Amino acid sequence: MTSGAGPIRVLIADDQEMVRQGFTVLLNTQPDIEVVAQAVDGLDAVAKVGDIAPDVVLMDIRMPELSGIEATRRITVDNPDIKVLVLTTFDLDEYVYEALRAGASGFLLKDASADKLAEAVRVVAAGDALLAPGITRRLIAEFSRLRGTRRAPLKQRVGDLTERETEVLALIAQGLSNAEIAEQLVVAEQTVKTHVSRILVKLGLRDRTQAAVFAYESGLVRPGAH
Repeated sequence: MTSGAGPIRVLIADDQEMVRQGFTVLLNTQPDIEVVAQAVDGLDAVAKVGDIAPDVVLMDIRMPELSGIEATRRITVDNPDIKVLVLTTFDLDEYVYEALRAGASGFLLKDASADKLAEAVRVVAAGDALLAPGITRRLIAEFSRLRGTRRAPLKQRVGDLTERETEVLALIAQGLSNAEIAEQLVVAEQTVKTHVSRILVKLGLRDRTQAAVFAYESGLVRPGAH
C-alpha cells in the first residue's frame, strides 16, 4: 500500500510493447501516479518487483517465460504489500479467476478508459479490492460453479465467523462496498470495516477479492443466488 507521501509507483508487465507504452503514457498524465518500470514477461516482472518494490503491478495474464498467474503468485507471496491488478482482453477469461486465487487484488479489461485505469490503480493501491458488482462478481461466480470447488475444510473455516461476519462476507461476495453493506445492514461504515478486517484475519485472506472467492468456494454464496 502506498504511504501517501508520493505518487503511486506502478510497474507494467505485458509482452506487447504497444500496450506497455500506451498504459505508461496514460498513467503518467495522472499527478498521483508514476510508472517506474516495465516488464516484458512474468520472469522479468518478478525480478523487477524484487528490485524496485512498486506499489501496484499491472499484470498481463498471457506472457512468455512465466505466465501472469504464476508471476502474481510469486509476487504476492514474497511481497504481500504489493498489489497486483490483472489485465485481460476478455471479460470472462478463466485465467483471471486463477489470478484472483493466486493473490491478485482485481482485474481490468485492456480496453478500459484512461480514467478507469487510473482509478483502478488508486483503488488497489489504497488496499481495496477492485471488485465491482458487475463483471468481477460474474466471473468469480461462474468459474466457481464450473469447477465445483466447494470443500469441507472451507466450510469449517466459515464456522469460525460470527453470524454478522458471515452476513458481511456474503455481501462482499456480491460486490457491495463497505458503504453499501453499512446501508443494507443499517450500521455505521466503520463497523463494517471492523467486520471486514476480522473476516480477513480469521480466514487468513489478503483482501476482499480473496474473501469473495472464498465465499463462493466454501458454498456460502451460490452462483446466481443473488
